Amino acid sequence: MAEVSYPFSQANASGGTEMVSQIQWQQMAHLWGGDRVDFQLTSGSYDAAALPFAWKVINGRTITIDPGNAWVGGFYYQLTATLSVDIDPNPTDKARKDTVVIRADVVKGSVNIVAVKGQPSISPIAPQPQRAPGQKWEMVLLEVDVPAANGALSVYSRASFDLPRAVTTPWNTRSTADFVPRGSFLYDLDVDGGDSQYEAFNGRDGYMVTRHLGKARPFTPSLWGVNNQPADIDRVCRWRWIAPNTVHFNMKLKNSSPADIVTNAWYMQASLPQPANGKTAQIFDGYIDNPQGGGGKPWLSQVKGITWEGNATTTVNLFTPAGDSLVVLQGIPAHSTLHLSGTYESDVFSE
Repeated sequence: MAEVSYPFSQANASGGTEMVSQIQWQQMAHLWGGDRVDFQLTSGSYDAAALPFAWKVINGRTITIDPGNAWVGGFYYQLTATLSVDIDPNPTDKARKDTVVIRADVVKGSVNIVAVKGQPSISPIAPQPQRAPGQKWEMVLLEVDVPAANGALSVYSRASFDLPRAVTTPWNTRSTADFVPRGSFLYDLDVDGGDSQYEAFNGRDGYMVTRHLGKARPFTPSLWGVNNQPADIDRVCRWRWIAPNTVHFNMKLKNSSPADIVTNAWYMQASLPQPANGKTAQIFDGYIDNPQGGGGKPWLSQVKGITWEGNATTTVNLFTPAGDSLVVLQGIPAHSTLHLSGTYESDVFSE
């Protein structure tokens, strides 16, 4: 029959079947989750000896592996006592890379830990895991460097571990994060419509928004160190989190009046949607669009924004080129518009 589906309480003429073979089980079950050690990494740091499947080398060529559980190729595996795996000698003049894998063998009908031998080579490559449904499916636990002339083994963990499940909330995502495991992603679906939908991460360093998933967020920027402020409608900024602690913004400050906006302080500054980290200076690009030639200035002129190294800041200082130098931006001519955009590191963790 062209259409087969399972498992149902009884077989039927439409292709539904009751029994599930080993192959059918694997085809179905491996979709429930990727290969992984059944242990969630929710701490900030780990003692390798305390993790499942911890290992050590004894007698030069034997690796002992401590108990642990894993999900491999749609099958569950438990190691309930320490297991020893022997690594074959390498008397050749070329190094070799082996692996130690958890292998689900459907034909054999069991899951077991085995060593997989690589080929000696000037530039050895570790064997890739087999992933053949209905036959052998492997997850790598360890990579083993086997030096030429039976040199001492070097062993490296290559196990993939479980991750806390992502969760979603309709609101109060920040507060909810206090009650989910460390290492969790959270999604704010914002059913009230008061904010853009976003993704957040509750990690070792704390909670952070990792990216906005919907529309950009609005922000009304202000000018500082000037004799006049454009009207609210003429001050527009669109911004979003694009990565952890990383903001992208586009800003427009339009002088709709017949008078120039003039700098009357040490700097002309524009406010930013989120504080900028002060560990290093950060630089932004912009320009002034002056189609009427107000203030005797050119149609288009370049603007540079700089946040100084030092403390975190919510303002960016505005400059314009003068030969090989940058000088303080002296103003925004009448009927002209300042555009500024960029990507910067924010200061979520108050560094």
